[in-house]
Amino acid sequence: MRVLVLGSGGREHALSWAIAKSPLVDEVLCAPGSDGIAQDARVLEVDPRDSRAVLELVKRESVSFVVIGPEDPLVLGVADRLAEAGVSVFGPSAAAAQLEGSKRFAKEFMARHGIPTARHWSFDSADEAESHVRALGGACVVKADGLAAGKGVTVCASPDEAVAAIEEVMRERRFGKAGDSVVIEERLTGTEASFYALCDGERFVVLGHAQDYKRALDGDQGENTGGVGSFSPASVLDSRLEREIVERIVRPTFDGMRAEGRPFRGVLFVGLMIQNGSPYVIEYNVRFGDPETQSLMMRLESDLVPLLIGASEGRLPADGVEVRFGPPAVCVVMTSGGYPRSFATGREIRGLESLAGLPDAKAFHSGTRRGKGGGWETAGGRVLGVTARGRDLEAARARAYELARAIQFEGARFRMDVARPVTR
Repeated sequence: MRVLVLGSGGREHALSWAIAKSPLVDEVLCAPGSDGIAQDARVLEVDPRDSRAVLELVKRESVSFVVIGPEDPLVLGVADRLAEAGVSVFGPSAAAAQLEGSKRFAKEFMARHGIPTARHWSFDSADEAESHVRALGGACVVKADGLAAGKGVTVCASPDEAVAAIEEVMRERRFGKAGDSVVIEERLTGTEASFYALCDGERFVVLGHAQDYKRALDGDQGENTGGVGSFSPASVLDSRLEREIVERIVRPTFDGMRAEGRPFRGVLFVGLMIQNGSPYVIEYNVRFGDPETQSLMMRLESDLVPLLIGASEGRLPADGVEVRFGPPAVCVVMTSGGYPRSFATGREIRGLESLAGLPDAKAFHSGTRRGKGGGWETAGGRVLGVTARGRDLEAARARAYELARAIQFEGARFRMDVARPVTR
């Protein structure tokens, strides 16, 4: 079969790489892909948000199955258009994708279904939002309601910080229409984790977990980013917590979506805060995360493709399925200096050849391109996800950092505390 992956980042590189290992797959295509992804898939210049262009590509290339990587096409209904045309597609409907597309919707959904999360308030007026955070008088979290590429969240230690965040979101419009409204949340403290489950509309299968690092600087300092490191499995989760997450969060979410006429088919990524030994939902994502997917796919030993097809076509096994994973993996994201704000591109990347052919290690490309001389250069804020697995977490961590240090480009930066405990 021929599989098309939509997207162009490190997540899509990891998915393309994992899908290509399946004996069911003859060829992986990726659109629009990147020069880096072209090492593991054939890339084609198509906008993944343009459902008509994607459908034309599917027909032209005799694609059997489509996997949608980013959130934008899902919220825009690309999965709906493909399904209506009879194409087998992995990714939820636009109605189900509202769990990620609107933080207000997600919060109100959790309240309706008794799913544990932080107290929250929503505002369409910047004046009202600012008055509220001043009245709260302490730490809180400010979130742009819509999609902001993982950057629309500010964890604030004081009312002044919250007012500045509201100003940026709602008045300066840093995130465009995503800032039409904001959600203000109480600030939870503890350790974050990412929990994955595949659902076919009725049945679901747990697909592992990871921990990621969103703040730009060591010690969980600096601005929120799209993610600058991850490791899997999440060390904060034990078997008791896994069962609690399934019963108190995952199952009620899928049951609630079905009851509200929005049956979920795809992967649900639950962003969690473990506070005082109990799980709370920070956010939902309706696609694989980045950079969690890099460490998760490095560990995955089951064939990913039957799982994705089963979820998309409503035929996950009724009695469940065992998903096999190997030893721990760590992903260290190398970023351009200045990210997530302004940064330079076109910087020559040296040392990538040191990863060629290595077992249990790979550099997943997030923001790179081929230069005029055929070498690699930077083309984004998040540049590379240097990922390795080892016999235990410490061995995987040591290997990932050894490989990251062998790669150089001007302004290169990466956190030094990935796979170390961080409490927010």
